[in-house]
Amino acid sequence: MYHTPLMYLIVVGAGGIGSAIIDLAVHDRHNVVVIERDPKKAEGVTRRYDVLVINADAASADILREAGAERADALIATTHDDATNLMVIAAAGDLGVPTIVSVVNNPEHTELFRRLGAHVMENPDVIVAGYLYHSAWHPRVRDFVALPGGAQVFRITLNENSPLAGLSLREAGKQGVIPEGLLIAAVERDDELIIPSGSTVLQAGNTLTVFTKGHIPGSVIEGLTG
Repeated sequence: MYHTPLMYLIVVGAGGIGSAIIDLAVHDRHNVVVIERDPKKAEGVTRRYDVLVINADAASADILREAGAERADALIATTHDDATNLMVIAAAGDLGVPTIVSVVNNPEHTELFRRLGAHVMENPDVIVAGYLYHSAWHPRVRDFVALPGGAQVFRITLNENSPLAGLSLREAGKQGVIPEGLLIAAVERDDELIIPSGSTVLQAGNTLTVFTKGHIPGSVIEGLTG
């Protein structure tokens, strides 16, 4: 059986995003160190998880060294202050952290973060807002993610009346049931994840992961799901 290698991970910031990352990393049994300057948040992490928590400002090479940056596999900066995140990733880069990931709160700062070698997630508040908006507007769509250039990824479940049910992807394409610019990237069936081919036959109850090059009207989504 393949096992994912364990990481030494430094998480900067224990707000909403940071706490979710800590939860995921601890669940996967990675070695996690948290740097959080707010004493109450730091104490909360200490109570909830068996991880090292440093109650300090992470925008310091000395604090990052204390956190073990020189042997860390990755660092994730999640604060709401881009200046802090920038100083953290610059110091982490100088200390040789091989993988640096950061939240970027102001999209105008994105290229600067990238020039410093960070993988970035732009404006998380806008991403969350987009997800909530599309969930309200298109209740049949789940796990909506907007991608650069207008592309979208989301999941839908086929009902018995779906025109896709009973058709292979090849047949659905020939009959024009699948709109141009829409790609079915994965099919979930009976707790199994299938990477589909043209011969894959879709069934009612299947959950599809869909990629689109641009905005797809709600009427089209409702037509596909049945």
